[in-house]
Amino acid sequence: MKTNDYVKYMTEQFINYIDRPKEKRDSIKQEKEELKAPLSTSMFGMLPLSIALYMKKISNRKEKEKEKKSI
Repeated sequence: MKTNDYVKYMTEQFINYIDRPKEKRDSIKQEKEELKAPLSTSMFGMLPLSIALYMKKISNRKEKEKEKKSI
């Protein structure tokens, strides 16, 4: 892609963006934000989720042991 083509493309995109009503631009921006992955996932991948699941598993085991002792 030559520089002239790139400038032409960017100009068209900018004009399309400016021509949209503000409410529509805001709604599109809000939809993109809702679809975006959480920061912890994008920074560290699945590691935070796996740690959270592991901690939940440990707490569930402790609760089950307490229930067995009380019976």
